[in-house]
Amino acid sequence: MTDPIADYLTRLRNAIKAKHRIVELPASNIKKEMTRVLFEKGYIQNYKFEDVENYQGNIKIALKYNPETKKSAIVNLTRISKPGLRKYADAENLPRVLNGLGIAILSTSKGVITDKEARRMNVGGEVLCHVY
Repeated sequence: MTDPIADYLTRLRNAIKAKHRIVELPASNIKKEMTRVLFEKGYIQNYKFEDVENYQGNIKIALKYNPETKKSAIVNLTRISKPGLRKYADAENLPRVLNGLGIAILSTSKGVITDKEARRMNVGGEVLCHVY
């Protein structure tokens, strides 16, 4: 696998399209942090890290759906920075997703955070993905 973050986003997208309640993915430190950000911002219902001895383990994510309309809380997941073309943004030029309705997940020197937190802390970094 050449791009584990793209695989993570694709597995989430496929689970949402198939209306699955729970999706299980291989874990890494950056995927764990991205999952934490998605949970804090209300895009997923819950998550659990299952550590296996001598391995990174798995992440179990409970997806969030509207009870009446059965629509997912995540409408779109888009990978921005790819291994062949990295995309970086400084503190002054951070992206705004859907004019502030969505979030951009960034990898910064302060950890994996959203674009709004990066603006508040005045840091830039690699733009991993857009979520709305």
